[in-house]
Amino acid sequence: MVSFGRVITAMVTPFHEDGSVNYTVAEQLAAHLVEQGTDAVVVCGTTGESPTLTWDEEHELFQVVQKAVFGKAKVIAGTGSNCTQEAIHATQKASKLGLDGSLQVVPYYNKPPQEGLYRHFQAIAQSSPDLPIMLYNIPGRTGQNLLPETVARLAEIPNIVAIKEASGNLEQVSQVRRLTPSEFKIYSGDDSLTLPMLAVGSSGVVSVASHLVGRQLQEMIQAFEAGQVQVATEIHIRLFGLFKALFLTANPIPVKIALNLQGWNVGSTRLPLYDPSVEVTNTLKDVLSQLNLI
Repeated sequence: MVSFGRVITAMVTPFHEDGSVNYTVAEQLAAHLVEQGTDAVVVCGTTGESPTLTWDEEHELFQVVQKAVFGKAKVIAGTGSNCTQEAIHATQKASKLGLDGSLQVVPYYNKPPQEGLYRHFQAIAQSSPDLPIMLYNIPGRTGQNLLPETVARLAEIPNIVAIKEASGNLEQVSQVRRLTPSEFKIYSGDDSLTLPMLAVGSSGVVSVASHLVGRQLQEMIQAFEAGQVQVATEIHIRLFGLFKALFLTANPIPVKIALNLQGWNVGSTRLPLYDPSVEVTNTLKDVLSQLNLI
């Protein structure tokens, strides 16, 4: 059985002022995240600005983060693409590095039918049979929903072991849980839905907020698992304002602002993402202050 843990951080990619990747800060941040409750790190996912990274930059980031957390946390490579052959090539390169898994997003923009989605993920999984794969369903960004029936078919492939479910639909999550074996792991793709999704069979969260409150997310999930639902609910409510503030504009713009406010030199985002309004920044400052995070 493959387990990526409870709290998986979808890590930002730090940049220098000139827009180049800051690998030194990436290494430092990855190590810090693990110290603060992260069980596994997703490198070069959406939060890592994968659409504007080159494959060479991604390959280097995989190695830098792997070195930083080796023996302490798992590394999941964001190697998905809307081109099946590109995804296969990137995933094979990640597998050769000895990483712990791959995050495979639903192909974006070309809106394949369900059979196309099945065959896309099947081909990737079969190309790297020793690498555990986590599916990633986020229809708000990809334009296509990976249906529970398709997930159930994919869960029969030995190295497809989990899904990051960010449809925002608890009924869909319930159906995925009903149709898949218990060892197939479901992770919330939305921080604000982590606790509700635990109630319908998820195992944890692929988180943005864990950059800032990783230990508290661990406490919330472990409290729920221990039957201390009221304690888990209190943590959820306390952090709910942060969960929402981190998505006041396109991710990862807010979390990068938050990290910079904490003193982490992660830089800005690459175009076409851009700095937030003064109102968004001020709201973030207020929320972070209320939680004693700055």
